[in-house]
Amino acid sequence: MHAEVQNLFVRIHLLYFAQNQDLNVSDALPLLEERGYRVGEREIKQELEHLTQENFLTAHGDQWSLTGTGIEEYKEIVAVLGRVSEELLSDSKKASPA
Repeated sequence: MHAEVQNLFVRIHLLYFAQNQDLNVSDALPLLEERGYRVGEREIKQELEHLTQENFLTAHGDQWSLTGTGIEEYKEIVAVLGRVSEELLSDSKKASPA
């Protein structure tokens, strides 16, 4: 997967993880690796900082937590991903031989 695309998916997953608990880099790394991402601590920290700049997360020490804006953004992402997934999966079924 192209790095820019992966970074977008990593950000989405970080917002997802932040729904349940505050995040730190060392806890996020194995969660992302379990999902097949090839990332290091530096990349995760960069993505957490990016989400903080966008006001989706707030930093306190070495932890990040979801903001109200982040909650709303995550809800919008889920809605869009649902539509995209439905469309892509529908198209792939049409293209697949029976």
